[in-house]
Amino acid sequence: PFQHPPSCLFIYFFKQLDRIIIHQQVELLEAILGTETSSKYEIKNHLGQRVYFAVEENDCFDRNLCSPLRSFTIRITDTTGREVITVNRPLRCNSCWFPCFLQELEVQSPPGTIAGYVVQNWDPFLPKFTIQNESKEDVLKIIGPYATCGCFEDVDFEVKALNEMSTIGKISKYWSGFVNNVFTNTANFGIQVPVDLDVRIKAVMIGACFLIDLMFFENTLDGL
Repeated sequence: PFQHPPSCLFIYFFKQLDRIIIHQQVELLEAILGTETSSKYEIKNHLGQRVYFAVEENDCFDRNLCSPLRSFTIRITDTTGREVITVNRPLRCNSCWFPCFLQELEVQSPPGTIAGYVVQNWDPFLPKFTIQNESKEDVLKIIGPYATCGCFEDVDFEVKALNEMSTIGKISKYWSGFVNNVFTNTANFGIQVPVDLDVRIKAVMIGACFLIDLMFFENTLDGL
């Protein structure tokens, strides 16, 4: 079927940005009852203005049994409610003992049109991912730290060129304080990328941020 092209506002927003802020909304039900609820995120520009809203879709069984490994679809909409990005994550492994079935995430922008993929790479020590374009050609690497539980400080996942020598950006998990992390389990992230990076790859970077959140910070004290 015919796919509508991205809106002019969507293209303009992604072309002119080099920093994206992602704020997970506080889930009081999850904090009070201890049950896993669907994640909701605000996507903001560098001024802190909300430009997109993201909602996770899956069922209660997946969220509470599979938790950080759960499959999901995250739908990202603009201020008019129009869906501009779809992020799909199947149920896969997250262990260095299963290198053939590691994480892979698909990003569509606009929905129905592949923008790219995030593929976890096997490594015995470091979190590593490859950003791929719509043709599954490698574009960038993401390399995280040995320990993702930074004490009272931000945790940075560096965005690197394919040779892993030069750093061109980062995805940062911001430490937001003991009370917020322990009692609400919410997360705040920042994405920094070159302003001239392809808008489709910028959309894929948002998907990578969601994947990193669920893999490394979903059931932790988030930075303590």
